[in-house]
Amino acid sequence: MSMGTQYIGTGRLLGVNQDVVIGAASAATTNAFGSQTYKIRVKATSDCRVRIEKTPVALATDTYMSAGDTEWFTCNPGEKIACIQVSGAG
Repeated sequence: MSMGTQYIGTGRLLGVNQDVVIGAASAATTNAFGSQTYKIRVKATSDCRVRIEKTPVALATDTYMSAGDTEWFTCNPGEKIACIQVSGAG
């Protein structure tokens, strides 16, 4: 699955932060993105795959992020992000 258009640049870093503890199974954020959320900033602390949808389940074929990567992704209000580890939990 392609994540589509990605925003690269600086933005306001205000608002709610959510952590996802990743493992061998897909894990998603508990809360959906807010009603005015169209971009999210994702910081990977270990190698992982990510998917953004209303009810996401991350797969081993989804967008790859290396440990230490920080990316901006386009999203829609009400969506969530799910992650799955590439190796070793993080």
